[in-house]
Amino acid sequence: MRTMMLALLLSGAATEALAQQAPAARADATYTGGAMITRWGREVTPENAWRSYPRPQLEREKWLNLNGQWDYAITRAAAPMPQPTQMDGKILVPFALESRLSGVARKVQPEDRIWYRRSFTVPADWAGQNVMLNFGAVDFEAHVWVNGAVVGAHKGGSSRFGFDITPYLKPGANELVVQVADPTSAGSQPRGKQLLNPDGIWYTPVSGIWQTVWLEPVPALHIADVRATPDIDRGTVEVDVALSAWANDTDAVRLSVRSQGKTIGSTIIRANRHASIAIPDAHLWSPEDPFLYDLVAELVTVRDPYADRKERDRAAYDSRFTVGEGQAYAAAQVEGAARDTAKAYFAMRKVSVGPGKVHGQPALLLNNKPYFHNGVLDQGWWPDGLLTPPSETAMRYDLEFLKKAGFNMVRKHIKVEPDRYYYDADRMGMLIWQDMPSGGGEDQFLAGTSQSQAVLSSEVMAQQQFELSHMIGDLRAFPSIVLWVVNNEGWGQYDSATLTRFVRGMDPSRLVNSDSGWLDVAGRDSDVFDIHTYEDVPHTPARHSDRAIVLGEYGGVGWPIEGHLWRDDKRWSYQVTTDSNDYLARYRRKFDEVVRQAKENGLSASVYTQTTDVEGEINGLLTYDRAVAKAPAEAFARMAAPLWDKPEPAARDVPPPRKRKRGS
Repeated sequence: MRTMMLALLLSGAATEALAQQAPAARADATYTGGAMITRWGREVTPENAWRSYPRPQLEREKWLNLNGQWDYAITRAAAPMPQPTQMDGKILVPFALESRLSGVARKVQPEDRIWYRRSFTVPADWAGQNVMLNFGAVDFEAHVWVNGAVVGAHKGGSSRFGFDITPYLKPGANELVVQVADPTSAGSQPRGKQLLNPDGIWYTPVSGIWQTVWLEPVPALHIADVRATPDIDRGTVEVDVALSAWANDTDAVRLSVRSQGKTIGSTIIRANRHASIAIPDAHLWSPEDPFLYDLVAELVTVRDPYADRKERDRAAYDSRFTVGEGQAYAAAQVEGAARDTAKAYFAMRKVSVGPGKVHGQPALLLNNKPYFHNGVLDQGWWPDGLLTPPSETAMRYDLEFLKKAGFNMVRKHIKVEPDRYYYDADRMGMLIWQDMPSGGGEDQFLAGTSQSQAVLSSEVMAQQQFELSHMIGDLRAFPSIVLWVVNNEGWGQYDSATLTRFVRGMDPSRLVNSDSGWLDVAGRDSDVFDIHTYEDVPHTPARHSDRAIVLGEYGGVGWPIEGHLWRDDKRWSYQVTTDSNDYLARYRRKFDEVVRQAKENGLSASVYTQTTDVEGEINGLLTYDRAVAKAPAEAFARMAAPLWDKPEPAARDVPPPRKRKRGS
């Protein structure tokens, strides 16, 4: 009966996938969530599931999306690879196995192994190119086979990875198999809020492929990474380009900066080198004016600038590394067409800490001016897709609502989003504080408020640092990200000062928040002093002469909206109300204190908990299905206006939450 009800509730791809499973698989399936589905989830099909190019900061023209229906099976760890006839049914990629939109919605235990299988054919016009197999993210440990041969493995639930599968391909149909292991909270890997037995602030675990899988053709030597760092004080953009392998003297990269379709700067650099490109009259990026520049990197062949010198004087040739190399390549003659082209973009913007409006208290600066970050804590979870938003349109809706509600910053809370999220934030003008997903065992998640940090094994620390470096490497091209949050509230927190220096060394262009709430042990290594306060009137952080002060979390006013709850038996929030007027009154009481602290104490940022209800949590501005706003966006925006010394518009009567009709 339970399975039948679920199938009736599902639509599109999810219904089709569930219907195709073997009866035995359906009978023992354990659905892990409630019956809630979003309006975007109802529109998902195998044909439209996440179709955009998934890596907008290194975009190539040719690619093949592998999202859609795959075969899947769940076995015990010791079981051999299941044969094609032994698979349990169909799963819709890129939705995790536990989610409704996957069409499976089964619970995965630490001793289970998830198997994925599908076939693909390489397009004929890719002949002569190498073929890369790319994964947006797989939680947690993946092993990959192509045509029966192991092509690689990866550990890390939130990071991109890929393999050159050219040697394993054959003409016609090719078989792709992926095995995934995920211990969730039985392990110590970074996992954020996932818990095997979710409750309160802990959510349904996510296992397997949960972001886009795709193929793309590249030359054997190709562009692997493009890093653009703006310098508004000098009026330049500093660009580093890394290639996939060793390059010859005739291999070079041509860089072109374009503004509104017009090339405004270009140069040619030697492979795996650095370029500084002038940006005349730079148009600065801000949430109010999110202006972006396009950047095109092309791998080209040039006539060897040192060919004549090589023949005449070997010593003079060897001196090229210290004298004139950049000028020689900038003037080099390009021979033939580009062998590889990757498109990216950047913004001219600067984030720093400096003198604020309150004497003696440093502030967060944007483009060298004090700029208050009015933020919201954002878990990024969905009732039908869990970690994976139902669609790009759905994902963008949250940002659109927050912009209308007067927020200019999102603290992406211990979760990494698909790249398209940051792409949207860049274009819409939303600052992002990016958290590192927490790790450690369950007993190390709530370490109290003492100064002692978690003691973790070398292996666990290595995995945490591996995924931290991947997060920064994957995301540092997105200008909306202005601050990295290394630790949250002592959850698996260890050696904060060392990790802060590690992050700053990888990316000196952004700010670092060592410890958001609770255990402030990094001190001056952190750019901010961050407290969490959920009292009716938020506590005032102590003044700091060497750091900006922020409320990394506050708020938490809960309002359960009947008909839009994940579950009826358990609800959790810091405060509860059931009245629209009382809800706004409680919100205003908290927010007015934020405004006072900003003006009188030099507070630089505040982060309200939270964007949406999530499973048992009911303290969102929106319900979990995003069908009801607990107050109009304009009401929140009016309260935020005094933060920027704008007159607050006259208040209107606030209508009760508007319920969306079923099926709309």
